[in-house]
Amino acid sequence: MTHWFHRNPLKATAPVSFNLYGVASSPAANKICNDLRTARARLLDMFTDATCTPEIMKKSSDEYFSLIQAFILPLDGTTQENKLRFIQNFKWTDTLQGNITSAQQDAVFELVSMAFNVAIWYSKFASRLAGKENITEEEAKDVHKSLKIAAGIFKTLKETHIPRLITPAEKGRDLEPRVIDTYIVQSQAEAQEERHARHRNHSFQMQFRNIQAFISKWKKYLQLKQHFYMAYAHCYHGQTLLAGDKCGEAIRSLQEAEKFYSRAEALCKEYRQMKGPGSTAKPSEQLFFKKLGTFIKNTLEKCQRENSFIYFHKVPAEAPALELKASYGLAEPTPFELPPLSAQCTPEVYATFDLTKGPKEDKAKAKHDEEIKPVKEPDLKPQKDTGCVVS
Repeated sequence: MTHWFHRNPLKATAPVSFNLYGVASSPAANKICNDLRTARARLLDMFTDATCTPEIMKKSSDEYFSLIQAFILPLDGTTQENKLRFIQNFKWTDTLQGNITSAQQDAVFELVSMAFNVAIWYSKFASRLAGKENITEEEAKDVHKSLKIAAGIFKTLKETHIPRLITPAEKGRDLEPRVIDTYIVQSQAEAQEERHARHRNHSFQMQFRNIQAFISKWKKYLQLKQHFYMAYAHCYHGQTLLAGDKCGEAIRSLQEAEKFYSRAEALCKEYRQMKGPGSTAKPSEQLFFKKLGTFIKNTLEKCQRENSFIYFHKVPAEAPALELKASYGLAEPTPFELPPLSAQCTPEVYATFDLTKGPKEDKAKAKHDEEIKPVKEPDLKPQKDTGCVVS
């Protein structure tokens, strides 16, 4: 199912040296800076390492987050802002804006941007795993778990860390409320996707409304999934009505399913032709997508035959209403917590960072002004579609 999921690209970032020469006035302070540089580079490598597992990602991200908090948490026994928070500049692209960069001299911005990428990685890992041939039950659970972790990270960033930023996000940027809300609900909906079609449709409707003012390709993808699941819901609602001897209503429900399925097919073509950030999903090529169309057609024909010689029910003009308000909840995001502050980041070491001296000129600074190249992500070919049915 790799090509069932649309995935936006990873955020790219400029290198950060953490060379606070002069400010870091002790060996222990210099070690924190060196470890930050190393941990950051290692974590960035993990984003594009095809062999990286959730366990490795967790270890690498925790290592970096435990260190970067030395530039965020108050370490002098007061409630004042950490004196190192605004000393280093960080530059990141957005998942939806190509090579356009955002730069802030703020360690919270770095924390939020890096954690955002971690969440994107979990969603991509889930997509790759779901695309395996003959996926096992345990692997299916890992897909579900990874998407809930991604949703939890996005949710925590929105509620706890993004509000701390001095400079608010611009419209259409990753940290803007509508965009991050869409990422949250998409992750939740996809985690739920193997179970409840009607609720999935409601979820994709929510996402579609969130981003309908921008990001045409992503919007089109969510729109086609909304129509697919509406077709799915009306189809199985029609089956339920037929089982209850309501053949006329069953026919009308299946006609509605046919309408939504046809629109979903058209939207698939429109989506494939659109340019924009992210991988291009191929929903219409999925076997279970094709099977739904055949199933709707066959079930509708069956209902029409039975109505012509058994029921003789009138087919209503309006489709029977679906109960879109589910009695169960959407997959709950897994709560995201930052790791404890690294043991080497003590108040005593913090005191040896002397801002009065000011950092010396960094030879790597010129590189920061260069254009940030997109992240080169591994090109993993999807395996043969097994025709796994979404149910």
